[in-house]
Amino acid sequence: MRILVITGASGGHIFPALGFLDTLKGKHKNIDTLLILPKKNIINQISDLGYYKINYISVSPIKLNLDFSNFTAVFNFLKGSLESIVILLKFKPDIVVGFGSMASIPMLIFAWTFRIKTLIHEQNVIPGRANRFLAGFSDKIAVSFAETRDYFKKYKRKVVFTGNPIRKGLVRIDKDKALNFFGLSQDKFTILIMGGSQGSRKINQEFLRVISTLSDKSRLQVIHLAGQRDYDLLQSAYKDLDMHSRLFRFLEPMEYAYSAADLVISRAGATTIAEMIFYGLAAIIIPYPFAYKHQMANARVLEKIGAAIIIKDNELDSSILMQIIDGLINNPLRLKDMRSGYDNLLRMDANALFTDNVLSLSLLPNYF
Repeated sequence: MRILVITGASGGHIFPALGFLDTLKGKHKNIDTLLILPKKNIINQISDLGYYKINYISVSPIKLNLDFSNFTAVFNFLKGSLESIVILLKFKPDIVVGFGSMASIPMLIFAWTFRIKTLIHEQNVIPGRANRFLAGFSDKIAVSFAETRDYFKKYKRKVVFTGNPIRKGLVRIDKDKALNFFGLSQDKFTILIMGGSQGSRKINQEFLRVISTLSDKSRLQVIHLAGQRDYDLLQSAYKDLDMHSRLFRFLEPMEYAYSAADLVISRAGATTIAEMIFYGLAAIIIPYPFAYKHQMANARVLEKIGAAIIIKDNELDSSILMQIIDGLINNPLRLKDMRSGYDNLLRMDANALFTDNVLSLSLLPNYF
């Protein structure tokens, strides 16, 4: 069997795809796979990808407003469409799996045209435009959240609730071992800050103001994923602060960071939410304003079960952040209640469920 996987450029698209491929290869080593990515992506930050066959296509985002860059974007879309046809004709997949984004549109449509079985996966609570469009061209629609089924009522017979696949390396680690990995103390309150695969300048700056004004930093230690842009600035700032901190542009072994954390401060990308659910972490969530509807809907899932406190991006400032952090540090019972909120959430083996649903398409006839 041959399975082609196509995904967008961000970690939120790529990591679930890798989680699926990890599970698939672990169970079925004889299945031939091909991963398709946009030429510009975050894959260079991920090691040990020699395990996969990867091809790249030309694609760049088309903006909804009038913008000169759209001329290039349209050209790349057409070029990527031709590249998609060539890849399909050469690889001849039995199944095509799409993880959203504009990059997947030509591939899924041509696969449908060639009568190849298709499945799309929607990571967010509110589906993206690409997956809304592709729903009619797909044999199955896998969703990460039960609430997402309401957005695909027209295709309800196709929808399966699988959850969001996560990378195979994301396993639960003993907290003391995780803290030792970073050389951090077992007696301090550990905060993990992350702003998505590119980092968040606003979260970085406001958190820096919080810890800069704290009179007593002895209770705290920090694992901070800064992103590329702010790394040098934060590195300089942390040198002047009298506290334990570990700063990274990007951290691949996230299992240690999640296992060490008492509290997470984060955006609300679907993959991040899925990983926080897996680890059962108390969180302060600041939804990304330029994907506001999507990220707010994702964050509400955790807020509804009491596991997260939401701060709107335009309301984020150091005084509010300090007040919430201080309140949680001084109230361990509140933190315990936030973590126990996950007991009210249906959690499943998303990797296995998703993989089984992909493979079930092979039971249907293929006309390639």
